Amino acid sequence: MSNFSFIRPQLAKIKAYTPHPGGKVNLNLDRLDTNESPYDLSQELKQKLASIYQNQIETNRYPDGSHYHLKQAISTYVNESGNSNITLDNISVGNGSDELIRSLLIATCLNNSGSILVADPTFSMYAILAETLGINVVKIGRSETDFSIDLDSANQAINNQNNQIKVIFVVHPNSPTGNALTPQEKDWLRSISEEILVVIDEAYFEFSQDTLVGELKEHPNWIILRTFSKAFRLASLRVGYAIAHPQIISALEKIRLPYNLPSFTQTAALLTLTERESILKTIPETIKEREKVYSNLSKISGIKICPSAGNFVFLQLKNNEEMAEKLKQEGTLVRHTCNGLRITIGTPEENDRTIKRIIRFTEKS
Repeated sequence: MSNFSFIRPQLAKIKAYTPHPGGKVNLNLDRLDTNESPYDLSQELKQKLASIYQNQIETNRYPDGSHYHLKQAISTYVNESGNSNITLDNISVGNGSDELIRSLLIATCLNNSGSILVADPTFSMYAILAETLGINVVKIGRSETDFSIDLDSANQAINNQNNQIKVIFVVHPNSPTGNALTPQEKDWLRSISEEILVVIDEAYFEFSQDTLVGELKEHPNWIILRTFSKAFRLASLRVGYAIAHPQIISALEKIRLPYNLPSFTQTAALLTLTERESILKTIPETIKEREKVYSNLSKISGIKICPSAGNFVFLQLKNNEEMAEKLKQEGTLVRHTCNGLRITIGTPEENDRTIKRIIRFTEKS
């Protein structure tokens, strides 16, 4: 029996990211555990996609490896809402944001050339991807009251030469806690030396409507990540994009795999951008529902919940794991993570059921 000694021993210490269980989906469950949109694409848009697939996409041909048309559409969209002048040279497209994060790590910290800085709790893939590449992760804390970054600890970590911080990852708004960057945090990012790459993950921009893309020109060491998985309803097709200085984009383009985005995926992303007015019209409803969920749960004794700028809320109580299991048994899936529960904002009906179930369980405990 082989001991598979050819596999790097460091991987044995790494815990893989665990998404929700695969297999046949139980459609009777309220799936509020992965921050997806509760709304699928309309049948009309699916029919348009099917028609393009039938009549235009040649499955025996490689996809457009340059992403030219998609980049054009992305630049138009970003410039509409970001007070910016983004061109194709400022954009790289990835198979989800995860691919872009991995490429950034390869471009900056591989071969013991630097560490990354993260403020926990935050999106776990930054640390997971870094560790799989043998890259050191320096972790600092956040405020227990509003989950803002401990800036004193952050500065100490950066000034410690032994850490060799090359990349700082922040999420705006943060996942899983939902808090947007404060004015103090933004000022801190503006003060970071240009020798350090600042990655600002705006996966939930459409829900916060707060972006730093307009400041990229003044901060060439910044890069902004976004995704089509949330507001644009394309989680199953995996499209992310990066916006940055052309030199950073050039590095990403050297590292990304050729033909990393299938033709159908590019077509779907293009179509959703073309139809964005109708697709994004559910955003006000999601925000209204988010405030409803927050308002109702904040009244419950024993629950700590902070305001959110994303399409989810994060709450903490004494028995987080037990509550997650009880909700699952009743038909609501939530994400038990970071000593709390992250609950995606679903349809009004899903949210109402979830609120009632949490109220009922807390009253019994």
